[in-house]
Amino acid sequence: MSTTSTQVPAPRTDSSESPVTPSRAVKARRRSRKLVRNWWGFLLLVAAALMFVVPLYMLVTTAFKTNSEIYAWPPRLLPSELTWDNLRSAWTLAPFDQFIKNSVIVTVAGSAAKVLLAVFTAYAFAFLPFPGKKILFLVMLGALMVPGHVTLLVNYITIGNMGMINTYPGLILPGVASAFGTFLLRQHFLSLPKELFEAAEVDGAGHFRKLFSMVIPMSIPALATVALIAVIDDWNEFVWPLIITNSVNMRTLPIGLMYLKANDGMTNWGVLMSGTLIVVLPMLLVFLFAQRYIVTGLTGAAAGGGR
Repeated sequence: MSTTSTQVPAPRTDSSESPVTPSRAVKARRRSRKLVRNWWGFLLLVAAALMFVVPLYMLVTTAFKTNSEIYAWPPRLLPSELTWDNLRSAWTLAPFDQFIKNSVIVTVAGSAAKVLLAVFTAYAFAFLPFPGKKILFLVMLGALMVPGHVTLLVNYITIGNMGMINTYPGLILPGVASAFGTFLLRQHFLSLPKELFEAAEVDGAGHFRKLFSMVIPMSIPALATVALIAVIDDWNEFVWPLIITNSVNMRTLPIGLMYLKANDGMTNWGVLMSGTLIVVLPMLLVFLFAQRYIVTGLTGAAAGGGR
């Protein structure tokens, strides 16, 4: 009795064709999904950028257009010729030199006081032990949730009782306390290495020496962020200077734009956009040169933990 064995022929493989393994197919699908997500993210960023760039572009071009080009239809993207008449008219219709002087004084003095108070307060919350520190810190954080317009009446009555209406101290003092600046600096101070301060205490360094020799030099990005935010807030403040001043010579730049609006209902948009350009351009340049400090300062503050 003989047994016969049947051999199953092996599948033929073509050496010229390499089969796609499942792992490669999965990787290809993942790459395609990632590419789609990147394109959607890119389109969203472009849309967000256009929301800011288009109004700024219209502001700048309108400031240098003639009235006929401003009201032309279809609108022209670029002026046929640059005209400086709008800037000259804006400068003569309102005392912009005095407005700029007032804004610079209020912004420099107010921002310096705001940063100085924020530094000392943040250092106290970060390094000094005192009773009720956590409760006071929570109360300070609660100030971030209170809109500034709620305190307008109280501040006006207080400044009026002190006889500071229509004065530079009256413009500056109500805004020198910054809860956000204190919180940001406190978080950044907590992220600094403890070993350095322990070594400084062993050497006999006091709080002022640690603050000015160690904390401040290591916190330049956070300080620049707080200073920049304070400068922008003080420069663009509108409501408080409007109610605390009652003479043209004490007005600031944002209020000065109201003097460019016509009373007959016909607004000269070229003149108004020229005045707006005078107000916006300084802060735009400051922000462009200091934006890297904002990112560094905010990320450094985010690394700080509670204590």
